[in-house]
Amino acid sequence: MNRSERNKVFIDRDKLYSLIEGKTPSESQTNSILNKALKLKGLNLEDVASLLRVSDPSIIHNIMETAHTVKEEIYGKRLVIFAPIYTGNACINNCTYCSFRSDNKLIKRKVLTMDEIAQETRSLLKEGHKRILLICGESARNNTDYMVEAIRTTYSVREHGGRDYIRRINVELAPMEVEDFAKLKAEKIGTYVCFQETYDPLLYNEFHPSDTKKGDYEYRLTVMDRAMEGGINDIGIGALLGLIDYRFEVLAMMEHAHHLESAFGCGPHTVSVPRIEYAVGAPHSENIPSKVSDNDFKKLVAIIRIALPYTGIILSTRENDVMRNELCDYGISQVSAGSRTNPGSYSHEEEQSGSQFTLGDHRTLDQVISSLADGGYIPSFCTGCYRKGRVGQDFMDLAKPGLIKQYCMPNALFTFKEYLEDFASPETMAKGFALINKLVREVDNKTLKTKISGNLESITEGERDIYF
Repeated sequence: MNRSERNKVFIDRDKLYSLIEGKTPSESQTNSILNKALKLKGLNLEDVASLLRVSDPSIIHNIMETAHTVKEEIYGKRLVIFAPIYTGNACINNCTYCSFRSDNKLIKRKVLTMDEIAQETRSLLKEGHKRILLICGESARNNTDYMVEAIRTTYSVREHGGRDYIRRINVELAPMEVEDFAKLKAEKIGTYVCFQETYDPLLYNEFHPSDTKKGDYEYRLTVMDRAMEGGINDIGIGALLGLIDYRFEVLAMMEHAHHLESAFGCGPHTVSVPRIEYAVGAPHSENIPSKVSDNDFKKLVAIIRIALPYTGIILSTRENDVMRNELCDYGISQVSAGSRTNPGSYSHEEEQSGSQFTLGDHRTLDQVISSLADGGYIPSFCTGCYRKGRVGQDFMDLAKPGLIKQYCMPNALFTFKEYLEDFASPETMAKGFALINKLVREVDNKTLKTKISGNLESITEGERDIYF
């Protein structure tokens, strides 16, 4: 680990904007970059900037097809499923794009008690979820000690005679100190997620008033350094697309990934790509400063996929089902499903506490899984890598050469089979079993095929939580 690189301000604003304004690459130059991407080693900043300048639809199609190939090589057909639990919407910050902003008087505030968090967890377990993202606003009422208790509560809940429980919790929380991250590490969290929102240091204060805690750009920018110093193996970065030119944000996320590689030998485990959606009482959600078109959104997801081939890309239910289904083919590897963004609403559907933003995908978990199966994807609730210690640099060592799918594909099949046996509608069950049988037949390695088939049979007989 390179200590001299830690906690360094690594965003050169002028440099990134100058890269945006360069020449549009020719088709042959683009093809050269795409051929480089097919080696699964990623792309440098100049390569990414060149692809971001492309506007020809036929060339963009080639970028997206390359992203499809890269994703299949690294992850195969598995797509990770999770759900967020919003533990509270009280917030001391005043972000101009978020309903939770402190000046917003149009929503009802709520911070869940531990009993209410347990109720939310039970509701999600009854639907079939196994992976949770705990998320909240930033306030004195939901500090680190509160989140530690929330993690313990969520892990402790059991359903169906103790058979079903949350197998891994990821967290999306405000920046904190190294000792706070050490506390989270001790609670066996998976990935720590925090978005920079915008990486532009001059425009940041326009959206985050400087008199609030979140107004400290550099403190937020260096949060992942503190997280990794505190022992967190896997981190997730992201930007809120629509605040400024999306091309700057993509280049900045590349710089963030490269910084983490230099400082810690391990880049981000995930990158999130949320677009601004309408949020009650949030002025910049009503008048989006730099709206990202659907076509540009598809392009940027594909570019991130080929630039950071080893990194999971997360798409939330901000996007509608059509967009989500399409982007699964071109780079997305994790999606939330059946999500609600107002505290307490899984267990009490009538809950009127304020939501963070407007959902684009209102489908149930079963409907999402059914749609993924139609596309040939294996919906995965797998947490095997976390529990086997394939995290941080160890995970990257497997992901970069495309070896991680040797674990991802079987483990995804096992969790998919569990879901089909225990929760699926008859229609989803039928198509799911057909897909599993098809994919097992396609396994070339006879030893692996035998192991997979044996474990699938064990699940049929009632065994649960099997993973390699």
